[in-house]
Amino acid sequence: MRIAAVALLCTLVAVPAVPAASQVRSGAAVKWGPGPAFLPAGARFAVLEGDPGASGVYTIRLRLPNGYVIKPHYHPTDENVTVISGAFVVGMGDTVNWRGAQRLTAGGFITAPKDVRHFAVARGVTVVQVHGQGPFEITYVKPADDPRNAQAK
Repeated sequence: MRIAAVALLCTLVAVPAVPAASQVRSGAAVKWGPGPAFLPAGARFAVLEGDPGASGVYTIRLRLPNGYVIKPHYHPTDENVTVISGAFVVGMGDTVNWRGAQRLTAGGFITAPKDVRHFAVARGVTVVQVHGQGPFEITYVKPADDPRNAQAK
């Protein structure tokens, strides 16, 4: 029995790992499109990796105009955001409250844990990269703030 177990272990160790396909692209190669319906008009959107609407890892980028506001909302999974350029003001809570909000510039990073209410405002043209485990979902604290509800009218 021991010999069979050792032989199986040696076989498993000897199997070479298959590397994942690399994804390398320059910033100029990012394909931007209009923002999805869950964001207010004016955002540009790019999928870098995965499918944000499906289970699994995803990476997206958002390009936001100056003054762009994403009203208080939350997600059922952790949201990881890195600022690529510009300034991104992030605050926690059910309302846009500047007290305690933090201004993040290029290289800044935040993790908004699942179900934590937060908001964001772009200062200057701002590009952020968001990654996490899909499916990506967003729920606005106030249903009236959800752009998808405005489209239904």
